[in-house]
Amino acid sequence: MPVFALWVLAPYAAECSWGGFALPDYPFVILFLGPLYGGAAVLIREAARRTGGGWPAIVLLATAFGVYMAGLVDQSLFNLDYLDDTEFAGIMRDPRDTLVPGVGVSLGDALNFVGNHVALTICAPIAVIESFVRPSRRREPWLGRWGLGAVGVLFVLGSVLIHADSSKGFTAARHQLAIASATVLVLIAAALLVRRRATVTSAGRAPRAIWAGVVTLAAAAGTDLVPGWGGPAVYVAAIVVAAVVVVRWSRRDGWGQRHVLAAWSGPLLLAGITAYLVPNYAPATPAQALIGDVTITVVTLSLVIGAALSARRDPTPTPS
Repeated sequence: MPVFALWVLAPYAAECSWGGFALPDYPFVILFLGPLYGGAAVLIREAARRTGGGWPAIVLLATAFGVYMAGLVDQSLFNLDYLDDTEFAGIMRDPRDTLVPGVGVSLGDALNFVGNHVALTICAPIAVIESFVRPSRRREPWLGRWGLGAVGVLFVLGSVLIHADSSKGFTAARHQLAIASATVLVLIAAALLVRRRATVTSAGRAPRAIWAGVVTLAAAAGTDLVPGWGGPAVYVAAIVVAAVVVVRWSRRDGWGQRHVLAAWSGPLLLAGITAYLVPNYAPATPAQALIGDVTITVVTLSLVIGAALSARRDPTPTPS
């Protein structure tokens, strides 16, 4: 059940939780993107829990998936006109404003695309689903070899399907594909080497869990606040500050699953707020858009509140 729930939540959080699709499209999105997004979330969680890498490994592997998805699968990382056939055409900032010379990558797009995959596709769903399970199972593998093999096969097939459907006839240059591939491999290698620190190393007690959510929500809101190169600079600075603060808190006594959930719920809650401000990919009537946005609010709050109540069952908070 946790594997199935994570499989479903990953594509929903990635593409529906911020208003990308109208309500009738949700089942199709989950079915179509489940093998790729859900498969990635399951495989990343299993890898991190089996190797003992914990959340540092999950974040590194989530970043690798973000680069894999945007750089190799749909190649939106290199296609500067990727959103021109959607309702976002004309309202998004021109990716050429933050174009990295010689690489052909918009730094602004890279931070948005990869960052959304890290926070919404992988980390938030894992934090939510792990909060619902028993404390004894939160850091244990959920699949055996046959299950892992089946998910791996579906992940590969999902990658091929999404590439054929979403690349829009665009093919990145060889050096671009090589850079993306090398980045993915380096991130995976780093994730396999990292190990979770299980001891408390900082003085004092961790603050209330809600403050972890406030910090990450504020950091996620830092994107696109400043035009041009200032936007990515502000965004990166906000993420670095939030990461340092949360990591320091995580090494304090009393840090537990509720803190982990709150930290990754910040971007998820921000996505629910953003849904009221952005259009769907495809045209939708005002009524359809509003129904979808209200549904997102209900689903997001239900997930976060339900997970928080379940996480309270953990009598002895431990680093995770």
